[in-house]
Amino acid sequence: MDKFHIEQSPSLSGRVRISGAKNAALPIIAAALLPDSPCRLKEIPALNDVKNLARIVECMGAEVEYEESSMTIDPRTLDCFEADPELASQLRASYYILGVMLAREGRACTSLPGGCRIGSRPIDLHLKGFKALGAEVSIEEGCVEVWTENGLTGGDIYLDYPSVGATINIMLAASRAEGKTTIENAAREPEIVDLANFLTVMGAGIKGVGTDVIRIEGVDEMQGVEHEIIPDRIEAGTYIIAGALAGEDVFVENVLDEHLKPLLAKLREMGVELEQDISGVRVARPKKLRSVDVKTFPYPGFPTDLQAQMMVLLTQAESSSVVTETVWEDRFSHVDELNKMGASIQLDDNSALINPSSLKGAEVTAPDLRAGAALMLAGLIADGETMIDEVDHIRRGYENIIEKISGLGGRIKQVRDRKNQVTTA
Repeated sequence: MDKFHIEQSPSLSGRVRISGAKNAALPIIAAALLPDSPCRLKEIPALNDVKNLARIVECMGAEVEYEESSMTIDPRTLDCFEADPELASQLRASYYILGVMLAREGRACTSLPGGCRIGSRPIDLHLKGFKALGAEVSIEEGCVEVWTENGLTGGDIYLDYPSVGATINIMLAASRAEGKTTIENAAREPEIVDLANFLTVMGAGIKGVGTDVIRIEGVDEMQGVEHEIIPDRIEAGTYIIAGALAGEDVFVENVLDEHLKPLLAKLREMGVELEQDISGVRVARPKKLRSVDVKTFPYPGFPTDLQAQMMVLLTQAESSSVVTETVWEDRFSHVDELNKMGASIQLDDNSALINPSSLKGAEVTAPDLRAGAALMLAGLIADGETMIDEVDHIRRGYENIIEKISGLGGRIKQVRDRKNQVTTA
């Protein structure tokens, strides 16, 4: 099994370009099944999750052409309402097939979703939304089936929690339902706004996106369009934190800095040098890092997907900091691994006390995507060598990560087995 081998690196410098957002690309790929003509999607990241969803769509009969960073999807040949069980079980975003095919064909089926192990991922809010639109639901032996005999009808839906996945799935289903749908306490993430823009250009009527109340006017027909995926704010945040950790002069380009306000504000509190312009963010490590407390919240709060990376930066602060996680109940799996590297982090329920520490290289395991990214950042500043196992987690969310970090001067390579035989990245 491949691993990442990282050595303590000199100051990072140079430019790194951010890829299209995975969490926007996935629902938009699913939504491309809704119109009656092909869609061309640009800035599609080359990630396993994206490729798996494309395979699911192909297995359902759609024609998919994927070349470099663009993807063309023709849904006119769809002949199946069921997602491939094996592929679906590996991919949380496979549940978007439910909303899309329910809207398009009146029936859908998929396995319960997979993905990172960061806490329970119930889809009860998704199903609650489908039922409010007139669908029937059945869950048997790990499979979810939804259907409607008389078509979907708009309704009023209140989400008990502003779930990103549920908001997206209800939007997908409601876009071709008869009448108007209102989603209250909706999620507000930029990826939802990107999806709404895509659906609107295809013909759906959507208002209020980016607020906690979204109104959708369903349509009978939609037309395929060309659309460019927004930049990945979590990838951007990860490289900005890397610059704050070890940067001499790092420029992170293709960034929408309005999507990263909570992170940029915290970094400025810490004394990190930041320069923002229309094309990106320039970042450099200060001589001293001040401690700050961080509390994650749904957007527009501090992103839970940057919590682990931020924790690595806080180990280098002058004094102790506290990180509180409010979004996921099992989002501290990186703490044991960081402590193996010499970090001094104590957990208390949903909070972590981070004390200043000098990190040392060690053999560690990436328990999930963002935890793996945090371990990579730690390896760049740790004394000695770090070996990270289970790196497929990291590849799920970061396109060409070895090439990008190496391009900034980071000493990282992909290796196989304990003999450190170098493989092709």
